[in-house]
Parts: sequence; structure tokens; C-alpha cells
Amino acid sequence: MALREGALRLNLLLNSRTFHKCNSSVGVRSLSDNVSSSAPEIVGDHLIYTQEHFALKESLRKIIDLEINPHVEQWEAEGIFPAHKVFKILGNAGFLGVNKPVEYGGLGLDYSYSVAVAEELGHIRCGGIPMAIGVQTDMTTPALARFGSAELKQEFLLPSIMGDKVACLGVSEVGAGSDVSSIMTKAVRKGDEYVINGGKMWTTNGTQADWICLLVNTSDGSPHRNKSLICVPMNLPGVQIARKIEKLGMWSSDTAEVFFDDVHVPCKNIIGQEGMGFTYQMLQFQEERLWAVANMLTMMENVIQETIQYTRQRKIFKRPVLHHQSVHFRLAELQTEVELLRALLHSATALYIKGNDVTKLASMAKLKGGRLAREVGDSCLQFWGGMGFTSDVLVSRFYRDSRLMSIGGGADEVMLGIICKYMDTLPKK
Repeated sequence: MALREGALRLNLLLNSRTFHKCNSSVGVRSLSDNVSSSAPEIVGDHLIYTQEHFALKESLRKIIDLEINPHVEQWEAEGIFPAHKVFKILGNAGFLGVNKPVEYGGLGLDYSYSVAVAEELGHIRCGGIPMAIGVQTDMTTPALARFGSAELKQEFLLPSIMGDKVACLGVSEVGAGSDVSSIMTKAVRKGDEYVINGGKMWTTNGTQADWICLLVNTSDGSPHRNKSLICVPMNLPGVQIARKIEKLGMWSSDTAEVFFDDVHVPCKNIIGQEGMGFTYQMLQFQEERLWAVANMLTMMENVIQETIQYTRQRKIFKRPVLHHQSVHFRLAELQTEVELLRALLHSATALYIKGNDVTKLASMAKLKGGRLAREVGDSCLQFWGGMGFTSDVLVSRFYRDSRLMSIGGGADEVMLGIICKYMDTLPKK
């Protein structure tokens, strides 16, 4: 039954009237009513992907090849990509709301389709643009889609899914990165408004965003019960982009430091219940971390494959580099690790779409993903020799971009703490 429903849904998508027509790319947007979201069954030799998943991936790959990859070198050099333009292309095609509600412009599919999209976005030849897309789809909007009011969804979720608005997430601060409970930004209630003061750091999409999903303290109680998520338009008086942050990697993604100086926001802009923001953010981290792993998997695989091709051609001591046992054995080890991580990701996804808490598995996957990315980047770059130390090849870009995986969205040490908590080995305070 699940397979039949999935096939019907994607057939509707692939034949909908809203095929993406910008510059000859193909898209899969559908606004059909009452689309169900049942879990996919095992089909053929794949655990979670059906023919419909692969059709979705193929459509997205065409957009990547035609609309994004030809411009990556320019956007990397400029230190920014045109988010509104790219997001509109993806929004028209349905890729910014794959698992979001149909009534707000989404495709109404389950989260396995978002994972498939994240994997395919890994074919973009840099880390910054996929990360910016992931912020829009899996970091700023999940809590809004699940807990936001109909009015908020209409104002912020719908245009974000359609690509008409760029979103950013305001959680980290100078003194509170992975330690979310330590944020200092405050929102004090005055009548029908909140007055916000504070600042956010390392805000992806921050210089181009139309609105920010902002985590703030709305009371002086327990750090796990005094926080709320609020939708804040970035054009309000008092919102200041302090600077665009220059980074080691992710060059094409703009990152901002943002200050809030007596910013007045209607109380109706709060997502869900006041004081539940920390809980909502923690729930949101499951999707964020699974998405990041899926995206990184494809990038790692592409780096390994390009390294194989290069070492077949490059010779040292009159033999192709690849023919040295230390090289082809190491590449085999890395590919094996990638496949093991893929199995963990797909297993966690299968459990998640059935309603299970996969915080432990998602944390394990992110921990392993960050560490493996460093291994792949370092080992493969070594096999490229001097060429690997230039900025002209994918492996060097991956080397600097992928380092963020072990920091952003919860550092490795935070992942280990979460895993230990679920293993009941974390010492009690």
C-alpha cells in the first residue's frame, strides 16, 4: 500500500502543471490536495528509496548541473551566492519543502525524500551553497512547520518554501555555540509585543535573509524552560548586520554577526508555546544532523572518485599513483567507511519516519560524518600532491569546507555527550 501511494504521489509530482521551466531545468512541485505521507517500503536492493526517490534526485541533479555548478567558481571567488535567485529556482521546483505541508507549498512527502534531496545536493561543487539550502529547509523551518500558527506559516513558511524569502537561524552566540542553554539574547514582553536585545553569531544566510528564526530567553527561569523561538523580519528597526564574517571554508555562503537593539516584534510571532523553544530546537536538531550527514556522504564519495581518476593518470616513479598498494588500499578503506555511514543514515531515517526518537543515532551519524570527512579530505588531498594544495580542485575545497562538520550543529564533543547520555554512561552532575 505504501509503495502504491508513493508511486501515485510522485507520478502526480512529475506530471504536475508546475514543472520548473526556468532555463530549461525540470522540477517536481505539486500542490495536489490530501497527499498522504506513508513510509516507503524496501524496494529492490535499497532500504528506504523507491523509484520515486530516484526520480526526485534525477530532477534535482538537472537543476544543479544547469543552474548552480556552472557558477560555483564565480560565487566562491565573490564570497557569496545569490540566495534569492537560487532559492527561487529550487522553490519553483518544489525542493525547499519536500516534507512540508502541501497547504503551505510543500510536497507533503516523508522525511526520507528530504534525505534523498540532501544527498543529491552533495553534487554541488562546494559546501557553502548546500549548507545555505539546508539552513532554509531543515534548520529554520521544521519547528515552524510543526508548531507554528496558521498565520505564522502563511507569513513565513509559505514564502520560504516557494523561494520568495530567504531564512536564517539565530541560535549561536559569541559565548554560546554548542551550549545552546547559555544564550543571552532576551525578549521582554511589553503588552502585545516582545522587545528583543542581544546578538547572534555565525548566522548562515544572515546578510541576505528576509527573516530569522530566533532563539531567545523570554523569562529568567530554568535554561531549558525559559527559551522561545520567534520569527523576526530582518528589516525591522533595530536589526543590525554588524559584519559579514570571513571563514576558513564555505566561502560562497554568507555568514553574519547580527545585533538586536530594542527590536519590537508582535507576540503572535512566537512559534508554538512560550518557554518551549529549547525543546523545539532540540527536536529540530534530529533533522538538521541527518541532513548534514546525507549531504556530506555524496561529497565524500565524489572526492574519492575524483581522486581515483586523478591517481590513475598521475605517475610517480614511472607508475600510476593508484597502483601503489598504500593508495588503493587507503581508498578502499575510505569507501568502506562511507558505506557504513550511509547504512547508519538510512537506518536512522527509516526509524525517524516511523515516529521514533533517533537523537542517539543522528548524533552518532554526525559524529562519524565529521570525523570521516576529515579523513577523506586529508587522505585524498595527500594523493593529489602539489595540485591538492591549490584552490583549483574539488579536494582542496572539500578539505576546508568539510571541517565545519565537526563544529556546526553541535561539536563532536557535544555529540559524544549525547551518545553517553543515551548509553547511561554520562556522570551525573
